[in-house]
Amino acid sequence: MSIKVENITKIYGKQKALDNASFTIKSGEIVGLLGPNGAGKSTMMKILTCYLPPTSGDAYVCNFDILEQSLDVRKKVGYLPEHNPLYLEMYVKEFLRFIAGIHKIKHINKRIGEIIDITGLEEEQKKKIGSLSKGYRQRVGLAQSLIHDPEVLILDEPTSGLDPNQIIDIRDLIKKLGKEKTVMLSTHIMQEVEAICDRAIILNKGIIVADEKTSNLSKLISDTNIIVVEFDVKSDEKQLKKLFGAVKSNKLNDNKWELYFESEKDYRAEIIQVALANKMNVLSLNKKEFSIQDVFQKLTKK
Repeated sequence: MSIKVENITKIYGKQKALDNASFTIKSGEIVGLLGPNGAGKSTMMKILTCYLPPTSGDAYVCNFDILEQSLDVRKKVGYLPEHNPLYLEMYVKEFLRFIAGIHKIKHINKRIGEIIDITGLEEEQKKKIGSLSKGYRQRVGLAQSLIHDPEVLILDEPTSGLDPNQIIDIRDLIKKLGKEKTVMLSTHIMQEVEAICDRAIILNKGIIVADEKTSNLSKLISDTNIIVVEFDVKSDEKQLKKLFGAVKSNKLNDNKWELYFESEKDYRAEIIQVALANKMNVLSLNKKEFSIQDVFQKLTKK
């Protein structure tokens, strides 16, 4: 396992920021850490990067204990905090050389060239960091987190405040990096999770309320297959259940219904055939899908 968290609790005074949280992340996974403001996302990331000790519990990164082997953990982790700390008066290439020196990297020039190419900083490398747009500053932060070729990347809201084009660029870069490294990122953008994450961990008030593959998240709030169908004639619930075998139905208007089925089978073709056989024309037919946003709101709503 690249990351293993066992019963981590973090208390600030009287506030419990994390409450007995446990999860594992395999090598090569891109995992989204989600939750409302104050849910404990940044606290978890700071614990895993050895910036904060937990109040109780254990955590391991690349099999190194975050408390007993913190220096080894730091060597394995690349971290981009929410508020990207950079030396604005330094030039991009100068800054990366400084960071590479801290990590005691051999063949510094070669490595800086590789990182500049990976993060798309070729045209900006001779500019002062303070003159860069926020999108390019994020790229510099990513370059800093990658310079020592870590096995694990921990990114705290990496696309926060970026424009749509910059967001797409950073997402593409993270997806590319995820092919070789384990990536854990926090975000408030649900589309971001759908676009790049294999899995989502949802925190609410310090408690993990979901840990599931993104493709399976909708099952957490509904284990029922729902078909939305509109006919050209009025129908009643008893008739619909009898004709289509639905376990439940919900009337949206005189002609439009939600039909609930316990099986995951796609009933749309069957519904059309039965409707036509009973002289009911189908005007619209859709399978209801729950988004990550729906799941997030259901699990974290007060």
